[in-house]
Amino acid sequence: MAAPGPGEYFSVGSHVSCITCLGQRLQGEVVTFDYPSKMLTLKCAPSSGKPNLSDVVLVNLAYVSDVDVISDRAETPPTLASLNFNKLVNRARAEKEDKLSQAYAVSAGVSVEGQQLFQTIHKTIKDCRWQEKNIIVMDDVVISPPYQVDNCKGKDGSALSHVRKIKLFFYSARVHATDYKTDSSSP
Repeated sequence: MAAPGPGEYFSVGSHVSCITCLGQRLQGEVVTFDYPSKMLTLKCAPSSGKPNLSDVVLVNLAYVSDVDVISDRAETPPTLASLNFNKLVNRARAEKEDKLSQAYAVSAGVSVEGQQLFQTIHKTIKDCRWQEKNIIVMDDVVISPPYQVDNCKGKDGSALSHVRKIKLFFYSARVHATDYKTDSSSP
């Protein structure tokens, strides 16, 4: 069977096989098919070999020489789960804020080490922001360049103690990684 003609389509859940213009054979279950753009989405066997995963491949049927329907889905596909739009909007906003924070750090001339420390702290404590080149954590702790443990200032208490522990972990991981690179490159 060639690419679908007018009024033809692939049923979700059907199994198809196709040969790309590069001679690669793709076989999988139809996830979606968009007739106007002739785009087919297939869920294929995992290239990683892990049985609980799948590869998802987008196929432009304009670049396919042959498509065969191996088995057509007889029953109606299951209904799609509803999306929590508020959760998606919040996630998009948080991602945007993270990217803007990273862009700010680069434009402010923060060192790579400072940016990495900020990301490490931010994974544990979300209330973390930049103030010029200083990292402000929970409005209680200020870490100034060159971002060493001695540059961590704030009210004595659990917040300062916790941030210092994160910094010590960050620096010990960096030292360990540097030692590993040095050891692995030696004969």
